[in-house]
Amino acid sequence: MTLTHTIANIILVMNQQLDLKNLPDLLTVREVADLLRVSPLTLKRWGKRGKLPAIRINSRGDRRYKKEQVQWLLGINPDQS
Repeated sequence: MTLTHTIANIILVMNQQLDLKNLPDLLTVREVADLLRVSPLTLKRWGKRGKLPAIRINSRGDRRYKKEQVQWLLGINPDQS
């Protein structure tokens, strides 16, 4: 993959907006950070404090966040969305 192709893919991903009505069940760190308009480091801190606990997946321990928890932080009742 060329640098130009990589940059084009990054721009494409950055321009995608998540639809709050059709969120996946588990969200990535970047998706949650973009939705809440905070940095990924803030999410890590919130996880340590219990404000937004993460689910660890795979052997690397990547973080994922439950859709319902993110919606609650946004003030959205998951039953109504």
